[in-house]
Amino acid sequence: MKIHEKYIKRCIEIGKNGLGTTRPNPMVGCVIVHNNTIIGEGFTSPYGGNHAEVNAINSVKNKTLLKNATLYVTLEPCSHYGKTPPCSDLIINYQIPDVVIGCMDDNENVAGKGIKRLMEAGCRVTVGIMESECRIHHKRFFTFHNKKRPYLILKWAETKNGFMAPKVKFEQKPIWITNRLSRQLVHKWRAEEHAILIGANTVFQDNPTLTVRNWSGQHPIRIVLDKNNALTNTYHVFNDHSETLVIREISAKSICEKLYNHNINSVIIEGGTKTLQLFIDANLWDEARVFTGKISFENGALAPRFYGNLISEVRIDTDILKIYRND
Repeated sequence: MKIHEKYIKRCIEIGKNGLGTTRPNPMVGCVIVHNNTIIGEGFTSPYGGNHAEVNAINSVKNKTLLKNATLYVTLEPCSHYGKTPPCSDLIINYQIPDVVIGCMDDNENVAGKGIKRLMEAGCRVTVGIMESECRIHHKRFFTFHNKKRPYLILKWAETKNGFMAPKVKFEQKPIWITNRLSRQLVHKWRAEEHAILIGANTVFQDNPTLTVRNWSGQHPIRIVLDKNNALTNTYHVFNDHSETLVIREISAKSICEKLYNHNINSVIIEGGTKTLQLFIDANLWDEARVFTGKISFENGALAPRFYGNLISEVRIDTDILKIYRND
């Protein structure tokens, strides 16, 4: 592996520590190297805190080494004042001579300005190392800023004969298709994303809470599609465990516009077939995470129809999890 790729890969690894806490900022990872030895590392703090470059520089015990070091970072250092001062200025102030960047920041507040500032100060800047991997790592951030909508993850569980729910239910609660480990993984995913979305029918049928109960993390914002204004505040989704946003819009495009205007940068869509198919038919989705359990139903609600690029398939005890990407 080439030396630059080795350290950018490490940046991606540590950047993942910020998943679910940095939004709306990207989860950047940064590594500082001196004489082929890592002397500092950092990732983006929860929103309002330090950026990755600041944390990495602060972690270097002997700051005199910075004048002969190389700073690696997954995303172009910022050049504007936000909640914190520009990272590019900090790099310049410490006279770090070499900066290696995974990918440019498309955000109009940066968009090459950070790179330009570093170069004008005399830094040797290398851009585009493991660029594709870095863009995937920052997929939520880029989707929000470039497509003006959240990063959309479809998620459902289906029986081995292709049903999501039985035709008849006798209780107002979920009928589990997957095992305990798969359900815990779903709660981990909820902690990683900004919001979770369902339709009113899922509220009527299952009365879910849509919180992180089987994992440690922040509850997502709950989005409920209720075009007929039929729900009352007696359902679990309206308790005080998390914020709930009710949307009356009926098209996937208008729903995405509403979520973008609320600065929501990623959503897990966990609704029934009708809600999932709404986004599939509009081609407004980025990932699909599909569980197949070992049970069968004689009849009921069929799983959505869709086409995606299968990127992984794993077994979770008795379940199969397939992840697709919309390319």
